[in-house]
Amino acid sequence: MTDSLPLLTATSADGVRTLTLNRPDRLNAVNPALAEALPRAMQDAATDDAVRAIVITGSGRGFCAGLDLSEPVPINSGPRVERLDPYYWVGRWVLSIMSCEKPVIAAVNGAAAGAGFGLALACDIRLVQSDAKCTAGYVRRGLSPDAGVTWTLPRLIGHARAMEIVLTGRDVLADEAERIGLAAAVYAPDVFAESVQRYASRLAAGPPMALALTKRLMINSASTTLDAQLREELTHIKSCFASADVREALAAFKEKRVPVFRGE
Repeated sequence: MTDSLPLLTATSADGVRTLTLNRPDRLNAVNPALAEALPRAMQDAATDDAVRAIVITGSGRGFCAGLDLSEPVPINSGPRVERLDPYYWVGRWVLSIMSCEKPVIAAVNGAAAGAGFGLALACDIRLVQSDAKCTAGYVRRGLSPDAGVTWTLPRLIGHARAMEIVLTGRDVLADEAERIGLAAAVYAPDVFAESVQRYASRLAAGPPMALALTKRLMINSASTTLDAQLREELTHIKSCFASADVREALAAFKEKRVPVFRGE
């Protein structure tokens, strides 16, 4: 494979946009072109009303091995505007996912390391293949973490357990990931793709406005007070009650059928 081929592919089915990192020969490690491609693809999916859930996965046997260290790392070189960039590509990856008001699933089909681990953590839900492994791994290369790992990991699994994982840089296998709350589900390799699609399709069939407002509330809860959160919850649920989707849900409840949500 060469970089003349698409470094990221996007496919859609049943309201689900699947974004596949496509450098399988490098375990989907990130080079500059791939670094730029993901936020663009996320923005396209976020603004397309036909897309109601997003899956991020990797081609081949890896999810994402983080930064491709076989290539020059331009973090301390290049134009001044790039050297002073407070986010760099790795921050924009995380922000593009967390700012997207649609459910985002990490389908971890293989190794997720470094920034690839951070990418999976930034997603709302992680579905993990049974032979996959995750690792912060930074200390193995003499590095401190990036990709929001020090923000997301403690919030997902607690400070003490997160500290042990990032300080040792050890691997977290799929069964442990599920046990400690990193993985919502673990699937065998032969059913992984179809299980992820089925899971994502169920999310995509949900009420778009309610899902968007729910994600907004959950993300903001990390940096607000209880008083402010209660006020925001009331504001958002009032918006939901005014929607056609709630009227449809109530009608479906009375008629004992599955509601059909249209995001109206």
